[in-house]
Amino acid sequence: MGKIKPPVPTSLIDTSVDLESVEARKKLALMLMKLFSHWQLDQRSQLNLLGMSEQSRSALDKYRKGDSPLPKSRDMLDRAGYLLAIHKALRILYPHNPQIRYSWINHRNKAFDNLTPLDVMQSQGVLGAARVARYLDFVRGQ
Repeated sequence: MGKIKPPVPTSLIDTSVDLESVEARKKLALMLMKLFSHWQLDQRSQLNLLGMSEQSRSALDKYRKGDSPLPKSRDMLDRAGYLLAIHKALRILYPHNPQIRYSWINHRNKAFDNLTPLDVMQSQGVLGAARVARYLDFVRGQ
């Protein structure tokens, strides 16, 4: 089986990462947990963004400790790719302002019918995360 590649622009991610590897998916899980911490997301929001049920709460602790890799499912890896693409785009747009960078997802935006990017991602799932990532690509001129 070949490498699984997230469907985000290759300019935003390192496509040399082998997502078939358990270690790579453990690192990916740790990155997401750190991002969720920066975004100050509650457990319910974290589960929602990852497409996981409330019964999967213990998985978040395992991800946070580096004990468990993200599942190798297409849906999970797509979500992870979009979330990290959003983070990278915000780092590029706001390199000297971490306060804006980490709170941006909680501010209403006319581009999303005055919803927050977090609202869009939570209500529309992986398609919402893709929509937010594509919007940031547009803002960046990509």
